[in-house]
Amino acid sequence: MIHFVGAGPGNPDLITVKGRELLEQADILIWAGSLVSPAHLDYTKEGCQIYDSKGMDLDQVIEVMLAGHKEGKDIVRLHTGDPTIYGAIREQMDRLIEAGIDFEVVPGVSSFTGACAAIKREFTLPGVSQTVILTRNAGRTPVPEEEDLEYLASHKASMAIFLSVQDIDSVVEKLKKGYGSGDVPVAVVFKATWEDQEILFGSLDTIGEKVKKANINKMSQILVGNFIEGDYELSKLYDKTFSHKFRKGKDQ
Repeated sequence: MIHFVGAGPGNPDLITVKGRELLEQADILIWAGSLVSPAHLDYTKEGCQIYDSKGMDLDQVIEVMLAGHKEGKDIVRLHTGDPTIYGAIREQMDRLIEAGIDFEVVPGVSSFTGACAAIKREFTLPGVSQTVILTRNAGRTPVPEEEDLEYLASHKASMAIFLSVQDIDSVVEKLKKGYGSGDVPVAVVFKATWEDQEILFGSLDTIGEKVKKANINKMSQILVGNFIEGDYELSKLYDKTFSHKFRKGKDQ
């Protein structure tokens, strides 16, 4: 069986229990060595064949999977964060489907939730935002025109921007146009949940210089929106005057 497993955002303890168990049982491990913590390798069993995919192309990854499957091996494909977000797994899964091979996808903690936890905030605040936009700036991999940062920012939703900190000036310029302000709060989280995690707070007007001064140019989440700082409404869920299925409001 082939298992696509999310390793979590960095801290090796943030892999799911199921993911850790599959890792411990694997005969073959293909892991993203440029992004996933090497501490995960400590949980592989003796004799496990380990391949680092950072130097492999798609054909080479599939070749290892097909050969291992033919031999009846248990295979784990270990991706950073959650494999369904910027994991490039669809192309791998389609190749397995073409070959008639069964597989499963085991979700993981994404870096966007790891980053929000690191800054001790909540993306979805009543009266502020009930929507989270996950996106990236256009680079060597383009984005559809209708998903340009300027347009997405115009919705004033909470945003988590992946794979873009190296283009911080471009990101800030587009976000300012979309939000219509340079005062919007921003947090940049470098290596969220890793031991060397670093957090920068600022606004669209100030964050670019802070990022460059800290020499941060990779492995970072850019979190943007008024959920970071400012007023918000209390939730209805715990409002003593609000009734729901499990509780009667005190005014009723």
